[in-house]
Amino acid sequence: MTDQTMVGEGEFYSVGGPLADDKAPDGEIQTRWERRKFASKLVNPANRRKHKVIVVGTGLAGGAAGASLAEQGYHVVQFCFQDSPRRAHSIAAQGGINAAKNYRNDGDSIYRLFYDTVKGGDFRGRESNIYRLAENSVKIIDQCVAQGVPFAREYSGLLDTRSFGGVQVQRTFYARGQTGQQLLIGAYQALSKQIDAGNVEMHARHEMLDLIIVDGRARGIVARNLVTGELSTHLGDAVVLATGGYGNVFYLSTNAKGSNTSAIWRAHRRGAYFGNPCYTQIHPTCIPRSGDHQSKLTLMSESLRNDGRIWVPKKHGDNRPAAQIPEDERDYYLERIYPAFGNLVPRDIASRAAKNVCDEGRGVGPGGQGVYLDFADAIKRMGEPAVREKYGNLFDMYARITSENPYKQPMRIYPAVHYTMGGLWVDYDLQTTIPGLFAAGEANFSDHGANRLGASALMQGLSDGYFILPTVLNNYIGSQKFAPVAADAPEVTEVETLVKERIDKLLSINGDRTVDSFHRELGQIMWDYCGMARNDAGLRKAISEIRQLREEFWKRVRVPGTGAELNQSLEKANRVADFIELGELMCIDALMREESCGGHFREESQTADGEAERQDDKFSFVAAWEYAGEGRFGGTQEPVLHKEDLIFDYVHPAQRTYA
Repeated sequence: MTDQTMVGEGEFYSVGGPLADDKAPDGEIQTRWERRKFASKLVNPANRRKHKVIVVGTGLAGGAAGASLAEQGYHVVQFCFQDSPRRAHSIAAQGGINAAKNYRNDGDSIYRLFYDTVKGGDFRGRESNIYRLAENSVKIIDQCVAQGVPFAREYSGLLDTRSFGGVQVQRTFYARGQTGQQLLIGAYQALSKQIDAGNVEMHARHEMLDLIIVDGRARGIVARNLVTGELSTHLGDAVVLATGGYGNVFYLSTNAKGSNTSAIWRAHRRGAYFGNPCYTQIHPTCIPRSGDHQSKLTLMSESLRNDGRIWVPKKHGDNRPAAQIPEDERDYYLERIYPAFGNLVPRDIASRAAKNVCDEGRGVGPGGQGVYLDFADAIKRMGEPAVREKYGNLFDMYARITSENPYKQPMRIYPAVHYTMGGLWVDYDLQTTIPGLFAAGEANFSDHGANRLGASALMQGLSDGYFILPTVLNNYIGSQKFAPVAADAPEVTEVETLVKERIDKLLSINGDRTVDSFHRELGQIMWDYCGMARNDAGLRKAISEIRQLREEFWKRVRVPGTGAELNQSLEKANRVADFIELGELMCIDALMREESCGGHFREESQTADGEAERQDDKFSFVAAWEYAGEGRFGGTQEPVLHKEDLIFDYVHPAQRTYA
């Protein structure tokens, strides 16, 4: 039985029982992971060969998990919708990966990385998970160096580091502006070794369309071959989802166009709770949109804020070229407002500050939707060759996209949707509320609270894949007895039938609107009302408009072609239908959370100087949403909110300040 309480007296959702993570040990936080590992059951090497693990996704989390589990001896069946595992979106990460190595001897430590991450997430993350992440960070660098990842090095040969937002130490390891690519190649090499050895059965160009649950446990998936359209069923003993985030719900984002939410959303519909869906990260350093023709946005690495200075004209409506605006008429607003951190404030702070100066009429470029990122001082101090060595590929990318030379004139940047801190709710073992279903990397509700510090996504993905999943999968498999699942079992055939019915329905509508037109409209609603700033009236309007859009989608969408062929319109229609449902839940979550924290900024909850104002007495919890059912191919019933209270024994909540 649920209570009808809180926002609008339950008009959008109901409240269920509390939720708790019962896997994290009590006691000293420094030893929790070691104690959890020791208490976990083991599976002997001969028995591992008898078990099959399904891994969906081949980015840093999925690639590392597949390689590590196969190395242990499990038979891994792995899927990606790209034409190669190394095309996963992790390849696009630019700036670096955090690790508390303290090579600079500048005061860094595992505890300081833990502290910075808890604070940077605005005290909306779990202490146990975050400490484990900081602890694993030092192992990740050793692992990747052993794989041959070409991290930048100083003249002496030691690994180089640089600063990222939200911290005052240099703990970010990097490979120019290609860190994600180099780390992914390392994971891909390890995965390829296991593919060649026959321990990983790789299915590229396949997309997961549903989850199979037998006797209450995740036992398989239904996937579609994106080239032939063939549907196939794959059964195993556990399922790992490492499918990334859902930023493309906004249509325009820094994510690859193929990035979507379908795998985790279909799992959510099968019973996996969804954690903190409204927590979206807006990245402050993106190339501004240039028109309605764009289908995605381009990220410029946060590492550029190490040496680049951000400014706008002091005078409203000043349209002079940057070179004609003298120093005393420039406002280096981050350095002015946040003198201690300057241009290296966390992403949520920098993004809102950029929006504020543009809203004041001091933005630059077309439509006034941009601020300057200026390297003139850095070039004068370091020389152009040194700047080119550190950031050359990023400067080249900017020049190709904008036809402007960033060595001669400042870059123009503006915030854009980048990362999602929400995702499937998982316990300390990365297990969802469906036994046997695990979520890793950005696909889970993560270790980042309400705001991810820069250079921590790669850290979390590799920590989950290389160091956590191998332990917790052993414990799960060693604790169960697995009966074989027949291919014609009722639970299997039911899911297969539903997948076919959904595809047939999409193909049969034969309406008058393209899939992209619905996606664009959804994205505009989400950006306008659930984007960089949210308020009660706007979120209510968004929920109403999304519901109308969903109804129209199932009446008017046009999907040409058939299901038995390469059909990208069908792929997109499947994904957009899921985005529409997720978008509604994101707005409901944002409406319920009547506070500002991290990337979630409610206009009704801000300090006198415009900073986010948390309401710790009311909202110090993880919001875990339960799917409550659907109307056939249409509306969903009210979701059920379960709260996991957050307890802070080590880093006590306080107002975030970076001044």
